[in-house]
Amino acid sequence: MSTGEEEQRKPLSNNQKRKMKSASRLYAVQALYQLEVGEQILDQVILEFLDHRFGAIVEDVEWLEGDAKLFQQLVKEAVNWQAKVDQMTDRALVAKWPLGRIDSTLRALFRAAGAELTQAETPPKVVITEFVDVARAFFPEGKEPKFVNAVLDHMAREAKPEAF
Repeated sequence: MSTGEEEQRKPLSNNQKRKMKSASRLYAVQALYQLEVGEQILDQVILEFLDHRFGAIVEDVEWLEGDAKLFQQLVKEAVNWQAKVDQMTDRALVAKWPLGRIDSTLRALFRAAGAELTQAETPPKVVITEFVDVARAFFPEGKEPKFVNAVLDHMAREAKPEAF
């Protein structure tokens, strides 16, 4: 048995699982963005990510392997519950900034995070932390991560008030 085969058989460490989940959240935001701006259908976008993005090497950069189950759940739930999540996001935004005026990347992020807040058992503070990190990946120099933190905090308190 080669070393590579041995590595494939070892169970994933908790740190590896956490990194895969984090990557899946980032990929979910990218997929939702792609659905909004492109003319592809849900299953087509999901398949593209699973087949060509998870663990791929693009321009000498290796993309992390993602948690396929979490990725699919986030994207599908964000689409299925989009109206509810968008309404919750609107309530969290300042009146002068309706969801339609928000950058499409942030809209995708709020939809993925909102889906996880409302449809999964993930603790709200974990969801907030993870998606603020996603915002940092997309907007490393901007104020968006702080904005995302404030909006998601409001959404989380509405979705799961018992957690606060």
